[in-house]
Amino acid sequence: MTTRFPTKPLLLALAVTLPVHAAVSPDQAAKLGQTLTPVGAEMQGNAEGTIPAWKGGLTQSNERYANPFADEQPLFVITADNADQYADRLSPGQQALFQRYPDSFRMPVYPTHRTAAYPASVYEKARKNALQTELTDDGNGLNNFDETIAFPIPQNGLEVIWNHITRYRGGALERTFVQVPVQANGAFTPIRINEKTSWPEYLNDKADSDESNILLYFVQQVQAPARLTGEVLLVHETLNQVQQARQAWTYNAGQRRVRRAPQIAYDAPGTASDGQRTTDNLDIFNGAPDRYDWKLIGKQELYIPYNSFRLADRSLKYDDLLQPGHLNPDHTRYELHRVWKVEATLKDGERHIYGKRVFYIDEDSWQIAIADHYDTRGQLWRVAEGHFFPYRDALVPWYSAEALYDLQSGRYLVGSLTNEEGQGFDFTQRFKYSDFTPQAIRRLGR
Repeated sequence: MTTRFPTKPLLLALAVTLPVHAAVSPDQAAKLGQTLTPVGAEMQGNAEGTIPAWKGGLTQSNERYANPFADEQPLFVITADNADQYADRLSPGQQALFQRYPDSFRMPVYPTHRTAAYPASVYEKARKNALQTELTDDGNGLNNFDETIAFPIPQNGLEVIWNHITRYRGGALERTFVQVPVQANGAFTPIRINEKTSWPEYLNDKADSDESNILLYFVQQVQAPARLTGEVLLVHETLNQVQQARQAWTYNAGQRRVRRAPQIAYDAPGTASDGQRTTDNLDIFNGAPDRYDWKLIGKQELYIPYNSFRLADRSLKYDDLLQPGHLNPDHTRYELHRVWKVEATLKDGERHIYGKRVFYIDEDSWQIAIADHYDTRGQLWRVAEGHFFPYRDALVPWYSAEALYDLQSGRYLVGSLTNEEGQGFDFTQRFKYSDFTPQAIRRLGR
């Protein structure tokens, strides 16, 4: 079936189960770059004019952190007092944040700017994938897939989530950022992390083994504080993790040994997160989708964190951004955008601390903007916000902050902050396969 797009901010009455189907037809693919953007979003704005048409996104610029919207003022501010007025454009998790923090949480809503843009090569691959990429093994893998944006014209919820997993993030990069577990009283210690990532197509050499089932290579090293340094994580991320599980190794500084780490997946505790996120909470969702049933609910207009230049401002310190309960709303920005709503329900007989997850995925970037997490009793537990930031120098939409709020404990976790980390993200890096081997992380650990 072909999903039809609404013109009003109402959910489509869709409950799409996963069919066996081929890629889209040439007639459907021809919509890319015409009525749809090159990556599959609706080109036109909404009927009310509150969402504009997409006109190519922000142009490339070396001024990464220059805020083109610095002079704008909020159209209005959503608070606990008026949140009911905007309920149809808020997720249940966002509404719960107003209830949890009625005196401090607020959402300043600004004019909408559709700034997402990618290199021309990404648009070409998205069109190619539309014509050829198919789900395989009950949706746990991809056939005939080329690097990025597997399903620009998705037919079901699993294809939408695969677009988030496979979206373009520069091909190869090195980033240094902080991940900060914030206690209920606002106390925190920043944890500095360095990561190197490369997709196989961007390696300077060929791997020693078959790359046909490899999505990306990844090395993560904690650099501060001293009590957490010395351990290194290496991941060879596979496309089909049911057919071939994620390959992971850790270097333990105390033992001076590299060990295989098959447990680094699903709901295992995330690195240096103080137990505040799961492994598959990194990037809001990553890894194998096989433990959940995925349902495409439809499209909705939602107030989501967007164009978050202020959260990346180099003049701000982490003390300016982090406060008890949630990020400082003086520095957040929300806009009205169309999102895909996808519901993931834990399969019978499977295990995960989240019994249900509801994802709201930005149509222009295929990036998760909001995620509501429910425990196995069906109670809303954690709320994730991905604060969209366009890295104009590399034409990469990504995050300037990933926040995961625990509604029960009052603690939260923020990742991807770079305000005090110099450049933060470096998209010019290129690596060799030998940089992603057990021998390489042994050298890093030393």
